[in-house]
Amino acid sequence: MSTAPSNKFLPSPKTVAILGCPFSGGQSKFGVDKGPIHLVEAGLIDQIEGLGWRVVFDGHHQFEDIPAHPLAPSPPPNGISSNDSAVTTLDASLAKLKNPLFVARVCESVADAVQAHAESGQLPVTLGGDHSLAMGTISGTLRAYDQACVIWIDAHADINTIESTDSGNIHGMPLSFLLGLNPPAPNPDSILAKYEWVSRLPSERLVYIGLRDIEKGEKDILKKHNIKAFSMHEVDRYGIGKVVEMALDHVNPQRDRPIHLSFDVDALDPSVAPSTGTPVRGGLTFREGHYICEAIHETGLLVALDLMEVNPALADAESVRQTVTVGCSLVRSALGETLL
Repeated sequence: MSTAPSNKFLPSPKTVAILGCPFSGGQSKFGVDKGPIHLVEAGLIDQIEGLGWRVVFDGHHQFEDIPAHPLAPSPPPNGISSNDSAVTTLDASLAKLKNPLFVARVCESVADAVQAHAESGQLPVTLGGDHSLAMGTISGTLRAYDQACVIWIDAHADINTIESTDSGNIHGMPLSFLLGLNPPAPNPDSILAKYEWVSRLPSERLVYIGLRDIEKGEKDILKKHNIKAFSMHEVDRYGIGKVVEMALDHVNPQRDRPIHLSFDVDALDPSVAPSTGTPVRGGLTFREGHYICEAIHETGLLVALDLMEVNPALADAESVRQTVTVGCSLVRSALGETLL
């Protein structure tokens, strides 16, 4: 059953734009690019229409024309010796990144698509794909709604910088680019110059829910920049209802800002959503995950939604079915499905 509080930012008729993004370049495990296809084939579009939304879906994005090879490390700027310690340190950091050009170009194309749909008065629902795509989805939202805030639901902080990342997987780094935490590009040919299109999200307009697997470098970043985060410890202590209220109070105290909800399914406990690339025990329950989506819908402020990291290649058929079913259910909850 559906409930439909008025959305303060969307015109009638209410329209969802489905953006299927079969992309896995931000990490190294095969299969996450198949997540969007499984979600759509599970009947997600019909389910959304059943809630009273119009749905625009023009097929999944195609990224074959975007080069997948990484750029070579940047040459030092004119007048600076290649022995300069700052330059060599930057080059070493950039050399760790995997598929940086591919990720940058794909995410920029996603940003353009999200922006176009949002500016048309539609609510973009982006189906990933890995979470590096959030660089694009959130940038697109901020272009259309410059006062938007972000509620990030995840087991991981995804805020590693080019210096702090150990793996070089950019799906663990999108928020460092969105918050402007990486160094400026030393010259126009640098890899970092390819990320200059990324919109800037003020740190006070970001809040996390569900963190439980955070690297030391990320903890230092969160503390240094005073970024609000509710880990599973706070969920256990206060309950999910209080946590969501506190999260909204932080990023949206007057309840007047557009909300971008970015939901990584690994925020859920693996017993709930087993088919994902980086599962971590002790996560959100089925009801806690759904409550977050329901509560955000009830604000009437949701303008964009990401559902990321469903990976049908990493589990048996029943686990895949379970994860896809939960993913569809989360989207429906964010769009107005209720228990009664």
